[in-house]
Parts: sequence; C-alpha cells; structure tokens
Amino acid sequence: MAGLGEATIHGLAHGVALREPVRPAISIDGVELTHGALDDRASLAAGWLAAHIAPGDRVLIAGAASLDWAACYLGTLRAGGVAVLANPAYTAAELDELIGASGARLAVAWGDVAGTLAEVARRHRLVLVTAVAELLTHKTDIVMDRVQPGAIAVLAFTSGTTGRPKGVPLTHRNLLASIRTAMAAWRWSHDDVLVHALPLFHQHGLGGLHATLIAGSSLHLLPHFTPAGLLRTVTDSRATVLFAVPTLYQRLVIADEALPAAAKDLRLAISGSAPLSEHLATGAAQLLGRIPLVRYGTTESGLDTSHVYHEPRELGLSGTIGVPLPGLEVRLAGEDGAEVEAGADGEIQLRGPQVFGGYWGDVEATAAAFAAEGWFRTGDIGGLDSASGHLVIRGRSKEVIVSGGMNVFPREVEIVLEKHPSVEEAAVAGITDERWGEQVTAWVVLEPGHALDADALIAHARSMLAAYKCPKQVFSLHALPHNRAGKVDRRKLRASAGSPEAR
Repeated sequence: MAGLGEATIHGLAHGVALREPVRPAISIDGVELTHGALDDRASLAAGWLAAHIAPGDRVLIAGAASLDWAACYLGTLRAGGVAVLANPAYTAAELDELIGASGARLAVAWGDVAGTLAEVARRHRLVLVTAVAELLTHKTDIVMDRVQPGAIAVLAFTSGTTGRPKGVPLTHRNLLASIRTAMAAWRWSHDDVLVHALPLFHQHGLGGLHATLIAGSSLHLLPHFTPAGLLRTVTDSRATVLFAVPTLYQRLVIADEALPAAAKDLRLAISGSAPLSEHLATGAAQLLGRIPLVRYGTTESGLDTSHVYHEPRELGLSGTIGVPLPGLEVRLAGEDGAEVEAGADGEIQLRGPQVFGGYWGDVEATAAAFAAEGWFRTGDIGGLDSASGHLVIRGRSKEVIVSGGMNVFPREVEIVLEKHPSVEEAAVAGITDERWGEQVTAWVVLEPGHALDADALIAHARSMLAAYKCPKQVFSLHALPHNRAGKVDRRKLRASAGSPEAR
C-alpha cells in the first residue's frame, strides 16, 4: 500500500480539476466551488506565495473554515510550502509559541485572529497577510512538481507532559497513505458526498478535505455546528458520508430531531478522535439508521484502524476500534519492549507508510517515541477483543484529555493555572462527561491566605488558552496526591472529584 503515497496532495487535486472541472468540490454556508474553480484559486495563491517563500518554508494559516482557507492551503502546498494550521481561537500566547516552534516565515490570517496575530507577528518579524484577496489576484502560476512526495506538507503540533508543543512533520506521502487506505477500506468514490462540521486545522476535518480533493467527490462543510443544521445539510445535499466526533453525535441524540427520509442516501457515518460509548452508539444508530463506524489514529500516525465497512456489527463492538487498515502493522508490546503473549494487553505500536519520521528538531522526543525496528509508540494501552478480534483501547499511558474530540494536554493547562497568584500547585485531568466525552478538570493547592475562586481561575485560563483547553471545574485540595515516583496520581484526582476533600 506504500504506492498510495507516491504523489502530492496538490498534484492529485489538480489532476481531478483537469478531468472534472465542473464537478462540485466544496460548499460552505451555501457558497460552492467546483474542483476547477478551487484549482484556479489555489493556482493564484500559489503564484503569490512562490514569490515570497522558498520550498520548505513554513506558512501559518489562521482563520475560520472558508473557501479561501482551502485555496490558501492548496496554494501553500503547490508553492512548496509547509502548512502550519492554527486554531483561530488561539490566544496571543499560544500563537507566539506556535510561531516560535514552527519557525514560520509568513502567515495568512483573517477574522478576529488576524488582530491577535498582528502583535505576535511583529515580535517574530513574520510577514502577515490579512487581505486574502491579495493572494488571489496574482497572475503567475508555477510548475506542479516544486516538491516531491517525501516533502513535508503539514507541520502539525501535539504536546506532552512538559506542556510544550512538539512539531509533527507530515509528508505528502504520510498524509496520502493515511487517507487513501481509509478510503479504500470505506469504498470511497467520486460520487460520494461528505458532510462534516469539523475544523480544518484538525487532522480529522483535514482528512475529509483530502479525501474530497483526491477522489473528485464533494464536501459540504458547516463552520458552525447545530444539530438541526447538520441534519438539514445531510438531507439537502443527499450526503452519503458523515464525519463527526462523539461530542457531536451526543448533541444530535440529545436534540432528538428526526432524520428526514430524504437522507436515506447516507451509507456511512464515521466516528473518531475520542471513544464512542455503547449508549451513544445506540442513540446514533436509532437516529441515523446505522451504527457509526469507529476509526482510530494519532497525529503522528494518521488513520490506523477502522471497523470493517459493511461487516455486520452488533452494538457490543462499539467499544472496539476495529482492525488495522491496509498496509499498517500493529503490535502490542509490554514494558520490556517485546510483543506480549496472545490475550495480554500492551502498548499499541504501529509501523507503516502513514507514520511520521520523527519530531521537528527534537532528537530526544523522537528517540523516546520509537521502539526498536521503527515501531511508533502510541502511548495507548490496548488489547484484542476475544469475540471479534478487533482492537480495544484500555486506557492511555499518555495523559492527553480528549474533550469534544480535541486533545488537551494537562501540563499546558497546569502551567497557566500556576501563573495565577493564588495557586501554589495545579494538576489537571479529564473526568467522564456525557457531553464532552472527557471534561477538563483542575485541582489546585492554594497559596497561604487565599480562598478558592474557581470563576477567577477559569477566567485566567481563558485569557491565555483556547476555550476548549480550559477547565470546566476547579477544586481545591490541601495537597495533590503523588505516586511513589513523585508524579501526580491523576487516577486519585478523578476519584476525588466527588469526595469531601475536593471542595
């Protein structure tokens, strides 16, 4: 399956545009671009960018999902640039760290984030373009093969226990091997119509855009999710595929709005980025007429496993994450690094063409992320379901919280809370929540003479972090629980959420 990555994203998109220029490509808020029109816009953006960057330069893209976002992204790749995709809700502090870590030379931004980015750009001597129309009026195009499949297309960022972001370079080969193996498994065709309300700066939503561009299919993207709006779009567009995270499925089920009969074309509903409970799978199946197909992946390894399309699935399988996608090797390894015996649990480790090659400029983190013979260590603990042979995640050795399908890294939040004058020490963990999957929750040890003001601490966090990273609740403790190694025992924290000590 390695051959599925031997191309470039923009090259495949351009080929589709030449073959079927009038086929609808992307529709956002009722405004549509065909594959040909999107390719034209990407060409204009690429011409402007090629005059301002060299191949391999990082270009920050920050703004709400729009047709121009898609054109700027494709134009960046076509010009040989590396796309650094920013959440438009990021604060100045978060943008400052992202730019510093990526070494971005140029940024394209619009909306409120453009103003936030302006002050940061001056500190980094970053060229900032806020008039996107300026990029789309350039007349000089460039050749399509400015970069090869092994070139970095996206520099994504994930974090860890230090709270500092780690760069994840994803090549065209990585990204294409990831989405094209999934498309093969899900029997994706150019006749498919995808609907989703996921951010394009996140790998889940971006994967849907990639599938659309390389298959010549259509995407209807909702920049703002509402249950009624999503169901209406599924119906009006005659959608065949739906991408969502458990949080969105939960809101659909709670809204309890009937899916119109006209939506019978929906053949596939995908769930990812967080665990899907059996209770939620049942509710979604009743609403959509089909059980959501669960897939699993990581930022570093792309899409890795999936339930089998059209395989009869009982709801009992909703706790599993399926089987490996074509071309990917998966093993369960013990603490000694050796593969575990049959029936035992171990760390999920992966090897294949969609797996990245190492962290951006971080030799130590790269060494820690890979076991012998190139196995990527996901940090997730899993086992095999004895009845189905499907993979099951038992828990995460990494401390990431998945809230609403978005990754939140405890140490990043703890560092911010500990900057408040009333806080001596902070710990953050996720607790099970029906709406968010996991709720970001904080426990603090207060400085002498201070009383807990949870609202003030949450407001402080919101001034420095995107809203989804901020705690929904804050508890105070006399002391944080630690294990024998001196690390905070987050399991005890979760257990204390309803205890008299957490007040």
